[in-house]
Amino acid sequence: MAQVQRMSRLMIKTLRDDPADAETLNHKLLVRAGYVRRTAAGLWSWLPLGKKVLENVSRVVREEMDAIGGQEVLLPALLPKEPYEASGRYDEYGDLLFRLRDRKGAEYLLGPTHEEIFTQVVKDMCSSYKDLPVILYQIQTKYRDEARPRAGVLRGREFQMKDSYSFDTTDEGLAESYQLHRAAYIRIFERLGLDHRIVSAVSGAMGGSASEEFLAPAPAGEDTFVDCPNCDYAANTEAVTYVATPAEAPAAGPVEELDTPDTPTIESLADFLGVPASATLKNLLVKVDGEIVAVGVPGDREVDLGKLGEHLAPAEVELVTAEDFVGRADLVRGYVGPQGLEKVRYIADPRIAAGTSWITGANKEGVHARNVVCGRDFEVDQYLDVVVVEPGDPCPKCGTGLQVDRAIEIGHIFQLGRKYADIFSLDVLGQQGKPVRVTMGSYGIGVSRAVAALAEQTADDKGLCWPREVAPADVHVVAAGKALQTELALDVSEKLGAAGLRVIVDDRAGVSPGVKFTDSELIGVPKILVAGRRSAEGVLELKDRRTGEREELTVEEALARLTDQG
Repeated sequence: MAQVQRMSRLMIKTLRDDPADAETLNHKLLVRAGYVRRTAAGLWSWLPLGKKVLENVSRVVREEMDAIGGQEVLLPALLPKEPYEASGRYDEYGDLLFRLRDRKGAEYLLGPTHEEIFTQVVKDMCSSYKDLPVILYQIQTKYRDEARPRAGVLRGREFQMKDSYSFDTTDEGLAESYQLHRAAYIRIFERLGLDHRIVSAVSGAMGGSASEEFLAPAPAGEDTFVDCPNCDYAANTEAVTYVATPAEAPAAGPVEELDTPDTPTIESLADFLGVPASATLKNLLVKVDGEIVAVGVPGDREVDLGKLGEHLAPAEVELVTAEDFVGRADLVRGYVGPQGLEKVRYIADPRIAAGTSWITGANKEGVHARNVVCGRDFEVDQYLDVVVVEPGDPCPKCGTGLQVDRAIEIGHIFQLGRKYADIFSLDVLGQQGKPVRVTMGSYGIGVSRAVAALAEQTADDKGLCWPREVAPADVHVVAAGKALQTELALDVSEKLGAAGLRVIVDDRAGVSPGVKFTDSELIGVPKILVAGRRSAEGVLELKDRRTGEREELTVEEALARLTDQG
């Protein structure tokens, strides 16, 4: 028998107004509807209704992971630092790691992800090729010390995540495990009712090669992605590549210096000379592991520091400060040009192709240079696609202008290869009696993020609007207020529960019908059944929360309709 939850006994407090600090829809509605409560910055308590939704998402994930042969485990969240030092990620994660010591002074961390520990588990448990392939997964709390937690449960310091890992003896086996997870993720997100896109991605601190993200388009998303309206190309903006086309030799004369006082920015320079920003060359100075590096992009584009960091990882990339210009006569702030730079590595976007001519800094205060030609007047040490992608940029696959949208990352899959197996010497005895190095895949789903993404995608102006698979109940029964109506609401709720449906019944005394109706829409259960003005006749009103469609039904008709849908 399914549970019938009376709101008179349910720990819930709904709010009429949005929390003062809430910016995103999920933050506003999950708090207002009584699903979560803020404990501290980036830390959330999941209240009874929220916990039901969280568990429903976890159930779907478990079912689909089990269907591909995954075996669920649970590893500690409190982890020793040594495995992460061995992989280098103890330093790579930087301030994102929660670090602590026990009473004896031993150093630990709260796990942001568990590749190292899973590798050690398999090393201890598997010794032969006969033990593989294996897929292990857990649904575990993860920790990251976000500098600015925001967007409700979307970006917290503590969050629920499903992470799974595949272990194979061959690259072909890894590819098969990867495809098994990819197909399982598609089924998971379809069952959850999430509109999603699969896009090419970069692996970041995880390492590895092949990588795809599952993104849920939403204005509150912190990821940006592109898709092509003409072909199937889609990618995270950090993974987009620009295909350079050969430039025609310009009719450029010799380099000409121009007096350009008070023009340290591209905007001021373009205005002063009356030229488009695209005719200028922007040179951004950064430090890569402490070494000053110049990055050149067209003046009308911005450097994507995230992209640059991914290209140069694991090196640390940071902007230069005023102190870095001291004692460097070749570096004139606001007037840097690639020609004449001394002992400075020059990285350029592919748009700065050989033969292209630019207006750029002359490395003198108040002076710029015209007709500065790439390949003639300066050389590029390394080409990297580092500009911020903009709508209309050419699709790398077909050349059509790309569309740019925001999204929430809900899943990420990686072919890690042998990175962690090499670090921890994860070998098994192969068929030929010789050691074989194991190859790995890593696959994550943000369980709590999926709840937030669903709230963002499915809510309307009245409140939350959950898909049935994840909703905290199948039916929300509302007793309009009088004793007869309450009696009928409780009776029909028990019958629905006996039929196997999950029911919330609003039997609260002293609460007006208007508040009850508003709360039923705010809470967002798929079906709302009202015992109202025709209760004496045994007639109820059934409302579909998503479409708003209403119909009057007898008790028997309502039971038949709802149980058929169950």
